Amino acid sequence: MKNFKTIATLFAVLAMLIITGCSSSDDTVIVDDEPTGSSDLSGDLTEDRVLDPSIEYAITAPYLVKSGAKLTIPAGTVIVSETGTDRYIAVEQGGEIDIQGTASLPVIMRSANSNPGDWGGLLLCGEARTTEGVDATAEVGGLIYGGTNDGDSSGNIDYLIIKGAGAQINNDSQYNGLTLYSVGSGTTIDNVALVDGADDGVEFFGGTVSVNNLYLENNEDDAVDWTEGWNGTVTNTYVLHTIDGFSTAVEADGDNNNPKLVNFTASSTTGGTALQFKKESGATITGLSLTGYETSIDMKDDGPLTNVIIDGETGDPNATYIAPPTVDIAIFSWVNSNQSGQEFTILEGSVTGTVTLDPNVKYLLNNSYIVQDGGKLIIPAGTKITARDAGTEVYIAVLKGGKIEINGTSSNPVVMSSQAAQPGDWGGLTICGDGPTTEGVNATAEVGGFIYGGNNPNDDSGNIDYLVILGTGAQINSDSQYNGVSLYAVGDQTSINNLAVINGADDGIEFFGGTVSATNLYFENNEDDSVDWTEGWNGGITNTYVLHEIDGFSTAVEADGDNNNPSITNFTAISSTGGTALQFKKESGASLTNVLLTSYDTNVDMKDDGPIGNVIVDGVPMTAPTDDVFNGTAVDISGWNWINTRL
Repeated sequence: MKNFKTIATLFAVLAMLIITGCSSSDDTVIVDDEPTGSSDLSGDLTEDRVLDPSIEYAITAPYLVKSGAKLTIPAGTVIVSETGTDRYIAVEQGGEIDIQGTASLPVIMRSANSNPGDWGGLLLCGEARTTEGVDATAEVGGLIYGGTNDGDSSGNIDYLIIKGAGAQINNDSQYNGLTLYSVGSGTTIDNVALVDGADDGVEFFGGTVSVNNLYLENNEDDAVDWTEGWNGTVTNTYVLHTIDGFSTAVEADGDNNNPKLVNFTASSTTGGTALQFKKESGATITGLSLTGYETSIDMKDDGPLTNVIIDGETGDPNATYIAPPTVDIAIFSWVNSNQSGQEFTILEGSVTGTVTLDPNVKYLLNNSYIVQDGGKLIIPAGTKITARDAGTEVYIAVLKGGKIEINGTSSNPVVMSSQAAQPGDWGGLTICGDGPTTEGVNATAEVGGFIYGGNNPNDDSGNIDYLVILGTGAQINSDSQYNGVSLYAVGDQTSINNLAVINGADDGIEFFGGTVSATNLYFENNEDDSVDWTEGWNGGITNTYVLHEIDGFSTAVEADGDNNNPSITNFTAISSTGGTALQFKKESGASLTNVLLTSYDTNVDMKDDGPIGNVIVDGVPMTAPTDDVFNGTAVDISGWNWINTRL
C-alpha cells in the first residue's frame, strides 16, 4: 500500500512552489487558511476553504458546507473520521465541493479502521427535482433538499475512495457511503470507490446527476440505490460481493423516471439478489453482466416488468444475465482495497490475440480470464498470479482453438494460487480441445458451458511446464466442483510436464476424454481424487507422486466410463490416513507399470463390479482387487524443489 501521507506532502510542496512562481496575484490559491496545522473538520463552513494535502484531517462532528461556500480537497488528501453516528461531511443546497483526486493520488475518506458503520460518509444536497417536492427534509440532520433546477451544480468529485461508512441513524435508517439528495446534472462525479460500508454504497434521492466509473465492494446493504424519481445515468459500474447477508447490487424504489445503467458488472461469491425493483421503479440497462447471484431480477412489489429494459428487451427474471464482464476492472486499479489495488495488474475478461505476461508484474486474477478461439496466453517463467478468493467466478480457461503456453522452469516455476491457498478458494485452470471424447463432438462442459470435443486426436492446446497451483476446487453446484487442472478432450500435441496441484477441494487433475499425456506430476492433499479420468481418455501419465495427509479424501485415482486403456507409469501414492488408492467405475481400466501404494485401507475398488481384467499391472491383468501387485519402486522427487514455490 502506498504511503499516502508522504506522497501528499510532496504534492503539497510541489503545489506551493508552483503557486509561489505565479506572476499574477489573481492566480494565487490559498491552501487552507485555517490556523496552521489545524486538522479539525467540524461545524459550519461559510466561506471557501482549500484543504492542505500534507495534513491528515479528522472529522470530529458534522461538517457542513453552507450555501455560498466551497470546499476544495486537493489530490492526495486523507480525511479520517472519528467513529460515531454524527460524523459526516454534508454539502448543503447552494454549497459546493471540489474533490480533485487523481488516479495516482486519490482523495481518501475513511474511519481509523475502515470498519463498516464507523461514520456517515459524504452527503450532497441539491436543488434538482424530487418526488418529495421543493425543500424536502432529509433523514440525515434535517438537511433541506429539492427544487426545480435540474441543472443545479453541487460541484465536482473525481477519484474519491470512501471506506467504512454506514453508521446507524436510527432503527430504520443508516448513512450511505455517498448520499445524493436532489443533486443536479451540473454536478460532475467521476471515479468513485465505496468500500466496506454498513449500508448502501451510493443512494440517489431524486435528482438528475450522473456518475462515471463507480466501484462498489462489500457494502452490506445495496451497492447502488435510488428513489424519489432519480433519472440520471451511471456508466461503468463494478460491484463486488464476497460477504454474506448483503441486500442487492441495485435497489430501485418509487416512481420510474427511467434512469440508465450503462455497462454494469456485478459479481457475488455468496449468492443473493442482483437487481430489485420496488413499487413502479425501473431502469434502462445496457451492458449487463451478473455472475454468482441466486436471483437476477426481483420485482418486489409486482411492479410493471416493462419498466425494466435490459439490452433493448424487457427484463426476464428467469434469465441469469451471465456474461463476460462489461467493465474492465483495470480502470479501478487506483482503488486500494482488499480485492484490487495499485500493487496488482488485473487479469480478467478475454484473450483474443496473443497476450504475454511479465514475470516482474504482480497479477490479480479478479474474475474469469478466458483464452478465446485464436487467442494465445503466454506465461513466462517466474510469473506469479494471485487468484481472488471468490470461488467459482475466478478461473483461467482456454477454449477450443485457443492456446496457453506456461513456460516455467525448475528454478522459476509459474505459480497460480489464492492468497491463503485454501481448498475451494478459486476455480483453477481449464483447457478445452478438439480431441475425441465419448461425449461426442461439441460437448458442453460443466464449467462455464464451454464447448469441447472433436475428431482430432493430435489437437494442440499449447504447453504446461513447471506450474504450481494451490487452493482450487471451488463448488459449482451440489454435484460438481472445479479441479486444479481440467482437460476437456485435449489432444496429444499438447505437452504437460512438471505440474503440482496442492490443497484442492476437488481433483488435482481430471481428463475428460482426449489423448493428452503428462509427465512429472505432484498432488498433495487434494480433497477428492488426485488423478481422475472419464469419457474414454487414452493418454498416459508418467512419474506421478500422490501424498495424502488429510482425512476424508476420495482416491489417488478415480477412473470412470469406457475403457480406452490409458497408461500409468511410475506411480507412487502414500497415505497417512488410510482411504482408497485406486477406484475403477463402470468399464474403466488402465495399464499400470511400476506402481507403489503405501498405507491405504483399500488398494483397488471396482466400484461398479466392472471387469477386473481391465486393470493391467506390469503387463498382467489383475484377477482380484486384493492382488498384491503394488510394490514398485518409489518415484524419486528429491530433486523436485520447484513444488515448494509459493506466491
